[in-house]
Parts: sequence; structure tokens; C-alpha cells
Amino acid sequence: MKREDLDAALATARAALISQRTGDHWRGRLSSSALATALAVQALYQAGDDAAAVQRGRQWLEARANADGGWGDTPASPSNLPTTLLVHAALSCTGPSSAIAQAERWLTPRSAADPAGRMAAVAALYGADRTFAAPIHMACALAGTAAWDGIPALPVELAAVPRVWWGVLRLQVVSYALPALIAVGLCIHQHRPARRLLRRLLRQRVLRLLAAIQPAGGGFLEAVPLTAFVAMALIPVVGAEHAVVVRCRDFLRRSQRGDGSWAIDSDLACWLTSSAITALGPEADTTASRAWLAARQTTTPHPYTGAEAGAWAWTDLPGGVPDADDTAGAVLALAGDPRLAAAVQRGVRWLLRLQNGDGGWPTFCRGWGRLPFDQSAPDLTAHVLRALH
Repeated sequence: MKREDLDAALATARAALISQRTGDHWRGRLSSSALATALAVQALYQAGDDAAAVQRGRQWLEARANADGGWGDTPASPSNLPTTLLVHAALSCTGPSSAIAQAERWLTPRSAADPAGRMAAVAALYGADRTFAAPIHMACALAGTAAWDGIPALPVELAAVPRVWWGVLRLQVVSYALPALIAVGLCIHQHRPARRLLRRLLRQRVLRLLAAIQPAGGGFLEAVPLTAFVAMALIPVVGAEHAVVVRCRDFLRRSQRGDGSWAIDSDLACWLTSSAITALGPEADTTASRAWLAARQTTTPHPYTGAEAGAWAWTDLPGGVPDADDTAGAVLALAGDPRLAAAVQRGVRWLLRLQNGDGGWPTFCRGWGRLPFDQSAPDLTAHVLRALH
């Protein structure tokens, strides 16, 4: 290919990217998700909420089943066990559907014909990490497609201890999942009460903590799955009219798309904007976009990861959580602009304080635990090193 052809292709790509800017930033759109849709449908159904929204979600799920009878992360993804189990649960508890039998045919040879075997397969998939295994098991149990027996308890009482202890306690959920630790832990305890006086005594305290860390928009992490897990877990414990559940329900209703589906997360505005600024380079006028991005730097500690000020999340919406990847991306996008040097230096200091003892960088929290997202990762470390350089 000739150099002039490459230059023309680059110019076309740059023009296309600039054309997709909304005002002074990029917002984008995530793919609809069968997993998110199934969880939102089940949560709203449990709340007795908006039968029309539940029906639209069911119809979307039925129409998006793969040819093999299962569901994947997106309509274009191959079927997988967690998503198919959750869709199967949502459809089973909300009414008859021919897709339920199709899901059974997919699940049986890949896990087991009985619910206990299927939950064992989920536990084997995630290992020691209960961040996803426990909520999936809970959702299936609430839907009547799994039993409460055998579901591992979550140490909900540990959410009440000072945050500085969390790293040494080695919790079995990752740092961003504190809302699930509280809500799912309370729900499991409600259905399988353990002989733990402390757990009962601290119930109101951890509920107050959950209310305090809920974002203004109601969506934990701006994520439909986590918010739906919290809502469906709390409904049997405190009822559908509890303030936390009401805000979760409002977030889920607002997040439904016109075709009846839900995406995993609201958007990736900060990530897209920093990536676009870096891709366009100094030749493009991105002054307004850089100012928009700089204004999204956090100014207070995060309420439940405890992340210090000076970082960026993937979105500017209130449920975002500061993390290494988005902070490194923002530093790269803003570096070289003397007007934003202070913001860059705050971001650099935040990244340096996040470095783990093994020399790498985790996603959210230094020294929280040994689970994914809290361990050092090579791609995150490479991105941070590029930003620091």
C-alpha cells in the first residue's frame, strides 16, 4: 500500500472519530447483554414492578437465544454457563417459555441435570472467588431453580469492621463488590441462618452502610448486574420499599433500552474520551475534551473502595469507581498540557500509591486481596508504566 493511501485512510478514521464526539466528550454505547437483562427482569419481577418492562425483557431474551439453546455475554457471543443459568432462572420464575426447555438441553451436558450439580459447576468455575458464584447461586435459588442448601455464606459482618482491616482479612469477594457482600450475604443468611450472633446484631449497621455507599443515581458501579443482585437480595430481607431497593429499581427502569434489553454498564465516557484524545494526538483540537476529562478527576475518597482523590473512573456518572486503567488513560491524554499539569501530577501520585508490593498494579485497591481485579495484572502495569513515563 502506498503512503498516500495510508494517510488517506488515517484521515478518514480521524474524521469519523471526531464526528462521534458528543459536545466536548465521547460517550458511546455498550452492547446489550443477556446476563444484565436476565438479572434486571428477575429483580423487577420480584419487586412486583413494571410488568411491561419485565415482559419486554423476557421477549428480548427469548429472541436472542443462540442456536444451541444457550446465551452468551452479548447477542454475538458463544453460550456460557453463568449467563445461561441466569437467563434460565429469570425465565423460569417469570412465566412459561419454550426457551426454558432449550436452555435445559444446553445446560445438562455441560454441568448436570440436577440443580446441585449445576451450582457445583459454577463453584468450580470461579474457585475461591465468591464475587460471582454466590450471587449466581442466590439468584437461581430465589427463582426456584436451585436449592439454598450448599450455597456458601458470605461474611457480611466483616463489612462493619474498619476498612483498614479489609486487606488482612482476605475477603472472598473483590474490592468493588462490597454492596454484594452486604446484600447477598444478608439474603443467604435470611434463608440459611447461621449460628452467628454477630451477623444478626450487625444487620442494621451494614444496611446503613449499604445505604450510605449507594450512588445518587441508584446504580452500584452504574452496573445493571450488581444493582440487580443487590435489589433481589434485599427484597426478601427488608422488602421492595426499602430506600436502597427503591433506588435500585429506579435505576433499572431508567436503564432499560427501547428493545427491552439492558447493557452491563451505563457507559464508558471517561475511558472513551481519554482514548480518543490520545488517538487523535496533538494535531487535533481537543482542548475542550481535555478540560472535560480533567474536571472528572475525583476530589474525595471513594465511599467503599476507599480510593483516595486524584483518580478517574470509566464513567462520569455517580456510580463509577476510580481505577488504575482509567487513571493511566487520563494521565496519557492530559500530559503535555501545562494548564492541566496539576491534574496530571495528582493522577501520577495516585497511581504510585496504588502500586502493589510485588511491583505491579491492581485494578482498584492496593493490597486488598488475592482475587482477580485485586491482584497485579500485566496489562494494567504496562498501561500505568506508559503513563508514568
